[in-house]
Amino acid sequence: MLMTQASATPKATGRQHDREIVALAVPAFGALVAEPLFVMADSAIVGHLGTAQLAGLGVASALLTTAVSVFVFLAYATTAAVARRVGAGDLQAAIRQGMDGIWLALLLGAAVIAAVLPTAPAVVNLFGASDTAAPYATTYLRISALGIPAMLVVLAATGVLRGLQNTKTPLYVAIAGFVANAALNAGLVYGADLGIAGSAWGTVIAQCGMAAVYLTVVVRGARRHCASLRPDLGGIRASAQAGVPLLVRTLSLRAILMIATAVAARLGDADIAAHQIILSLWSLLAFALDAIAIAGQAIIGRYLGADDAQGARQACRRMVEWGIAVGVVLGALVVIARPVFLPLFTSDPVVRDAALPALVIVALSQPICGVVFVLDGVLMGAGDGRYLAGAMLVTLAVFAPVALLVPTLGGGLTALWAAMTLMMAIRMLTLWLRARSGRWLVTGATR
Repeated sequence: MLMTQASATPKATGRQHDREIVALAVPAFGALVAEPLFVMADSAIVGHLGTAQLAGLGVASALLTTAVSVFVFLAYATTAAVARRVGAGDLQAAIRQGMDGIWLALLLGAAVIAAVLPTAPAVVNLFGASDTAAPYATTYLRISALGIPAMLVVLAATGVLRGLQNTKTPLYVAIAGFVANAALNAGLVYGADLGIAGSAWGTVIAQCGMAAVYLTVVVRGARRHCASLRPDLGGIRASAQAGVPLLVRTLSLRAILMIATAVAARLGDADIAAHQIILSLWSLLAFALDAIAIAGQAIIGRYLGADDAQGARQACRRMVEWGIAVGVVLGALVVIARPVFLPLFTSDPVVRDAALPALVIVALSQPICGVVFVLDGVLMGAGDGRYLAGAMLVTLAVFAPVALLVPTLGGGLTALWAAMTLMMAIRMLTLWLRARSGRWLVTGATR
């Protein structure tokens, strides 16, 4: 339902924003949490085949996850573009815009398959798989690569539905996909005795099924609003151009996380073990904050498409308040849950001692993270990708030397996570300056 905020009273506007944020963010959070469960289900099933198979799955799934996450701009850029058209009241153009993103996803997926199939053994060896694990990793990677086009279609189609202010359907599809993936994996690995290949085929089939459901929903919407389903080279090119800055942003963020892990590895076994535990928690917390960011992408894009800059500014302010509040709650939960959380991952007192002070820093940084995630989503919804790319490159340029000095200057894992907090503070500053300037408030059906 499209609503105009400009005439509402401040109190009513706040409540209205709250309802919109919750309606979009809660299902988005559920869908985000469901995604890593795919890998967890695969690991649980393959783990009973043997250590070499599980190690092979670990290498291959990390490569696969990285390859797909690089193209997350398919969801982000599509959400913003579709939401603008929705705000402008042109649902036919909105769905046509979404179809351009889906066609781009198919083209990129085909290119990735062509690159992965012949190079899989070399890539697996490059990432340090052992001689016993490498054959299993290669098998899993080659088969799973066949499902990459479907995975990318899922990203793009998720962006279409988010832009249409619908985050419930992606949640239902994600839950169904997880259940299907687990059942197929168990049946093919053990019932059909296909081993790790069965796990890979189960994932491919589940992803293809999810993509088919999404395409069915989008095609029905296209037919309802008389939108063309044919590929449009101009539209596909525009989608790719909108995605390039977001790709730069994503790669810069990936580089930051890789540098942090590399530095932790140089600190010693206990520190790298503690770092992996903390990073897994940090990623889980990010899901909650990213759900608000997703709501921001959809809501801000819609307001700007409706030429309602004041409504967009008010929504931005309200979502920042939400980000801070959720960050405070998450930080408090981290502090309270520390005695319970750490024993779930390790019984080594040295690892626990390394993790405890770093966890306190993570807890204290959550309100900062809340602001960062929200403003990131707001600017994505506004189509301000170029600024986001530049801001992330600046953040990387500041973070890298600081983090690399940690082993030399001392402070261990605590100092490394202080550097991570500095990184988030820099992101908050750059995003806040942009949000405050108002230069992102470009209205209209297209940016």
